[in-house]
Amino acid sequence: MSGELSPIDKAKFVAAKRAADYVEDGMRVGLGTGSTAAWLVRCLGEQVREGGLRFKGVPTSTRTADLAREVGIEVISLDEAKWLDITIDGADEFDGDLNLIKGGGGALLQEKIVATASDQMVVIADIGKEVEHLGAFPLPIEVIPFGWQTTQALVEETLISMDVLGRQSSLRMNGERPFITDEGNYILDLHLQRIGNPRQLALVINQMPGVVENGLFIDICDVVVVGYGDGRVEIRDINEGTVEQDRLDFLETDNLFTDLAE
Repeated sequence: MSGELSPIDKAKFVAAKRAADYVEDGMRVGLGTGSTAAWLVRCLGEQVREGGLRFKGVPTSTRTADLAREVGIEVISLDEAKWLDITIDGADEFDGDLNLIKGGGGALLQEKIVATASDQMVVIADIGKEVEHLGAFPLPIEVIPFGWQTTQALVEETLISMDVLGRQSSLRMNGERPFITDEGNYILDLHLQRIGNPRQLALVINQMPGVVENGLFIDICDVVVVGYGDGRVEIRDINEGTVEQDRLDFLETDNLFTDLAE
């Protein structure tokens, strides 16, 4: 029940609940991946079932697709949608320019494709995801399995000339085996600590053979909806240059998320 949520989960919940207001009847909506995006999908599912909201969702992972269908959202592919009105997704970090690090859930490739095929991208996050400089959260890059160790060595060598504090990387694991993305690729997590020039780093990494995509989202996010543990919500619009304050109340009897597994 939302009355029993931890402060972090409350922050995620209010951000997701407020961002759900961006979805209108008839829209084609990109649905993100991760714990905060799961709150959003649940909120939208409630509006579909109880409020009569009708829209088509384009999930960014099989996990999100399964959850969306479970709560009653109509799911279509990006090829069917062709273009989206809005994408709403979480972030592992965001800075003052609304640049992001994403990919903690392993869906960065589909997330970036869907976000860039949208008229607007709205990010939902708890206040703990805001940073002065990106990089404390490990930067994921998706690489093809063939020659991944060679790709890793090339990436680490390239990082020597980049404006970063750390240059170590690790292969993301799922138990004793490498983590496999929905596209059948591996993920290398770059432990950079601080990224001085995210735009330059994103461009350089993506030019390396074996790299499919990186988790830096530069000039893609339009709005970030920031949730706080006390129910406050802050909506920052980078294009309009506005900051809006709101507050959502919690109901002790609200059991919308009692069966949400994260």
